[in-house]
Amino acid sequence: MTDLADPIKENVSRSPMREAWHMFRKNIPAMFGLILMIAILGMTLYGTLLFQGDPYEIVWAPHEPPGMTPEFPLGTDYLGRDIVAGLLSGGGPTLTVGASAAAITMVIGLLLGATAGYFGGWVDNLLMRVTEFFQVLPALLFAMVLVTLFTPSLFVIALAIGVVSWPQTARLTRAEFLKIKELEYITAARASGTPTWRIMWRFILPNAAPPLIVSATLTVGVAILFEAGLSFLGLGDPNVMSWGLMIGANREYILDAWWPVTIPGLMIFLTVFSVSLIGDGLNDAFNPRLRQR
Repeated sequence: MTDLADPIKENVSRSPMREAWHMFRKNIPAMFGLILMIAILGMTLYGTLLFQGDPYEIVWAPHEPPGMTPEFPLGTDYLGRDIVAGLLSGGGPTLTVGASAAAITMVIGLLLGATAGYFGGWVDNLLMRVTEFFQVLPALLFAMVLVTLFTPSLFVIALAIGVVSWPQTARLTRAEFLKIKELEYITAARASGTPTWRIMWRFILPNAAPPLIVSATLTVGVAILFEAGLSFLGLGDPNVMSWGLMIGANREYILDAWWPVTIPGLMIFLTVFSVSLIGDGLNDAFNPRLRQR
């Protein structure tokens, strides 16, 4: 009797977050994506400490192929700059823009979506019309206009990406608030005189968090691709090395030397791939139907 009761007690006492982590650990692709992301973060954070190199310094002959010179294992670009130095120095700004743009996207989407979903009525109609207006705009073109109007910098690029990427988050937040605000405990909180801001941010938002966390994770990958696209088009900060800037600077010579474009492109692919695996794993981990199985 005791042996049967112990697993039941364990399942009852386990918190939703611990249960989600348990589900996430059992997801092999998600764990692979997490390990891959940790490796990429470690390379970008500590690689420059182990490899002291200036990504803008001309150190060798242009277009040195990978593996030909021990000092430059990944070769050089069209100016003779070290590819390894560019990868290590460019990873930080690329990931920073991705995370910052995702944070801006979530803040705008949460504020507008929560307000529309909770209050409803004309507030909902007005905010949803604004959301639809931004949703039909060509995102990349609008981001290019915003970056062009201001001096290109990491903050301006992240802000531009965040401004064009929030509509989907707003719609998701609105849907969650519309569903949760009709539950009995929210009705009881309103009847007891609980302030509106407390109901929205202390009662509803924590219960709406799981799909929003998944959305935020996937937004990081989208923002990284946006930053790479802007840098490829020459709209990045020329004073800050990034993987997109490496691709854009060497795109005209891809038929003569593939490695200055392919290697940073591969790093962008691996980063976005790992983020997608983590996002899919979080989606499965927070899915109550899968947890019941």
